[in-house]
Amino acid sequence: MTATDDLLEDTLLEHYRTLPIATRKRIAQQASPDVRRRLAWVERQMAMDLSPGALAAVLTENREKQAPHLDMIDDVFRRIAAGERMQVMITCPPRHGKSQRASRWGPLWYLRRNPTARVMLASYGAELADDHGRWVRDQLREHSDTLGVRLDPGSHAANRFDLEAPRGSSVRGGMVTAGVGGSLTGKGFSLGVIDDPFKGSDDANSPAQRQRVWDWYRSVFYTRRAPGASIVLINTRWHELDLSGQILATEPENWTLIDLPALALSDTDPLGRQPGEALWPAQYDAEELHRTKKAVGERVWWALYQQQPRPLEGGVWKWPWITENRIDPIAFRAVDLSRVVVALDPAGGDTPGHDESGIVAAGRSTDGHYYVLADRTGTHSAEARGRETCMLALDLRADAIVVETNYGGDMARQNVVQAWAELERQGKTGGQPMPRVVDVTAKKGKRLRAEPIAQLYETGQVHHCAEFNQLETQMVTWVPGLDSPDRMDAAVHALTELADPAASSVGSSSYTDQRLAGRR
Repeated sequence: MTATDDLLEDTLLEHYRTLPIATRKRIAQQASPDVRRRLAWVERQMAMDLSPGALAAVLTENREKQAPHLDMIDDVFRRIAAGERMQVMITCPPRHGKSQRASRWGPLWYLRRNPTARVMLASYGAELADDHGRWVRDQLREHSDTLGVRLDPGSHAANRFDLEAPRGSSVRGGMVTAGVGGSLTGKGFSLGVIDDPFKGSDDANSPAQRQRVWDWYRSVFYTRRAPGASIVLINTRWHELDLSGQILATEPENWTLIDLPALALSDTDPLGRQPGEALWPAQYDAEELHRTKKAVGERVWWALYQQQPRPLEGGVWKWPWITENRIDPIAFRAVDLSRVVVALDPAGGDTPGHDESGIVAAGRSTDGHYYVLADRTGTHSAEARGRETCMLALDLRADAIVVETNYGGDMARQNVVQAWAELERQGKTGGQPMPRVVDVTAKKGKRLRAEPIAQLYETGQVHHCAEFNQLETQMVTWVPGLDSPDRMDAAVHALTELADPAASSVGSSSYTDQRLAGRR
C-alpha cells in the first residue's frame, strides 16, 4: 500500500467516524472481512473516546461497573478534556468507585485524549498516590497499541513518568504523583487531582494537620497550575473545616460542587433522587446503608456517607439527646397530637449577615411528649416567608403560628396574615380557619430561653420526626454568648409555646371553633 493509499484510507476512516450509527452499521454489514476488521478497530477507538467509563468498559470487557454518579465524574473529565477550565469538588461516600474513576480511569483517559498534557495527582500518603500512578503507567504499558499512546522508555517510574511525544510534536505529556504535604517540584500540571487529602478522622480533627494540608494546597499544589489548568478534588468529608470546607469557605464562587450523599437529602439532589434514595442501589441499597449508619454511628455517618460533617458539641444540646430519641415514620403514625404550632423567626436580628427566616413546626402529644415535625427555614423575601409559614401550617393543620417580634416581627406578623388571606382567596385553605398568631417578644436571654427546651431533650421528651441536619448542627454547636441561629430560635419558640402550661388551651384563651377537635 502506498503513502497515497494510506492517506486515502485515513481520510475515509475519519469520514466514517462522523456518520450516524445506523449508517455505520449498514456500511460494516456490506464491507469485506478485511475492511470490517478495520471498521471494528475504529468503533473501538470511538467507544474509548466517549468517557473514562467507556474506556474502562472496553479495556475490561465490561467488567468495570457503571452508575449514574460515575457518569457525573465522567462528564467532568469530558468537559476538561474538551478544553473547559474547571475547578470541581466531588464529595462521595467510601466504596462507591470514586477513586477508581477519578484517580485512575480519569487520568488515563485524559492522557489518551491529550498526550501532551501533564497530570498531577496527590493523596493523603505518597504510597497511595504512587499506587494510582503505577496503575495508570501499567495500563499504558499493557494497552499501548489500543490506547494509541506510549510511555517514554527513559521515564517510567510509578510516581513520575512521561509519554512519547506525538508525531509532529516535541512536547511530552505525563503524570506525577505525591503525598499531600510532599514536594511537587518540576513541571506544572494541566490537570490536578487531589484524592482524599486526609487519611482519617484523627488527621481531619487535628487543627495542626488541617492547617498543614491547607498550607500545602495553597503554597505547593495550587502554584503548580499551568495556564488554563483544571483541578478535581474528590473526597469523603471528615470535618467541617477539612480541605473542602476551607475552600468552600474561602472561594465557593470559583468551584463547581457535586455533592453526592449516600442517601439523598433533598429534592435538589444532583442526580434527581428523592430524599432517602440510595446513591448506588445496585451495590448498596437503602436498607444496607441504614445498617451501615447503625454500625458506624451518627457522626461518622453524616461525615463520610452524607458529606455533612457535624462539628463537635457546644454547651447546651448533646447529640445523643437528639439521635437516641428520634422517631421513625412508622412509630410516629401511632402518636396522637393534641397541638401543632409553626414558629417563624424573621431573618435579621442581632447577627450580621443573617438572611434566613427560621420556619419550624412542632407538635405535642396527649402523653406530654414533643415532636419536631418540619424545618422549612430558608432565604425568603418578606412575602415568601409569610406564604411558606402559612403553607406549612396548612399542611400540618397547625392551630397556632408563633412569630418573634423583636426584629421586624410586626411586619412578619402582617406578612403571615396577608399570606393566609391570599391563600383563602385562591381557595387553598380548604375552609381551614386561620391559626392563632402568637406574638413572642424574646425578652429573656437566649440561654434562658434555650435551656428549658434543652432539658426536655435531655429527659427524652423531644423527638425529631426526620433528620434535620442543619437544625441539629446548629443546636449542638451553639455556645451561650454567641448569636443563636434562626432555625434553632424558631424551634425553641415552637417548643416553648407547646410546653408553656399557660398555653395548654392555646394561649390565654381556648378556641371556640372546634379546630382542635379530634386532637385532644
